[in-house]
Amino acid sequence: MEDYGLAHQWILALHSYFAYVVLAVLFLAVANSILGWTGNKDFTLRKDFRISLFALILSHLQLLVGLVLYFVSSNGLNAVKTLGMGGLNSASRLLAVEHPFINIIAIVFITVGWSKHKKVLEGKRKFKTITIFYGLGLILILSRIPWAQWLN
Repeated sequence: MEDYGLAHQWILALHSYFAYVVLAVLFLAVANSILGWTGNKDFTLRKDFRISLFALILSHLQLLVGLVLYFVSSNGLNAVKTLGMGGLNSASRLLAVEHPFINIIAIVFITVGWSKHKKVLEGKRKFKTITIFYGLGLILILSRIPWAQWLN
């Protein structure tokens, strides 16, 4: 890791390690909604609402930390400014363009799923809505994780 200063390293570590928590809670929300949908369960405020809300909040917090990192890191906006879009190799393009863009779309899916589920009264349809939109968000997030860095 290059030396960017303590604040940058702290933000990078927060974004990297908090991602595990976000993924775990998002996976829990999707699994819970699949089980509720297929099991014809009632959507409860005590459990189901809270799990979905917690996944929404954590994913938005992760996005905020990621956006801060994007603007202070040399791998984010500065890489695009310095090298231009044509000068980025595949690893740089993943960090500077694909990862932030796709993850913003993923958070939009999660947010839309949250908004749509609130308008539905039937439990099975609430679970279905969360399954579809949170599931799409989770798939998009998993598709743009820099796995080479995570697995090292």
